[in-house]
Amino acid sequence: MTLPSPVAVDGWSRPHGYSDGMTATGRVLVTAGVIGWNPATQTIETDNFTSQVAQTFRNILEVLKAGGAGPEHLVRLTWYITNRDEYIAARQAVGLAYREVFGRVYPTMAVVIVAGLVEPRAKVEIEATAIIPV
Repeated sequence: MTLPSPVAVDGWSRPHGYSDGMTATGRVLVTAGVIGWNPATQTIETDNFTSQVAQTFRNILEVLKAGGAGPEHLVRLTWYITNRDEYIAARQAVGLAYREVFGRVYPTMAVVIVAGLVEPRAKVEIEATAIIPV
């Protein structure tokens, strides 16, 4: 059994907090867009960006667990954020929250700035892809 592995490109600087590419073989688990709400009540309990991101990470982790995966199986995260400046200002705190939930697993990531999300109070929505070795 092999876990997903980062791809390093010769001559490129090492990225911080993500990988340029990933390789994996196995069963694919793809999440819906996950937001930072309380999943039991489907309500957003804070307007703080970092708190919403941390809750989003915890929610993703629960979906991974339900599908038989863990953070070590992540190969991609696609972020949709509503405010670039808020994201940049919170990067250090977001990094701490990320490591608390996922550890030192750094899949590929993309961050897309959007005009809004379906849930009006949501500041971030993340889709995750995991490959579970078979």
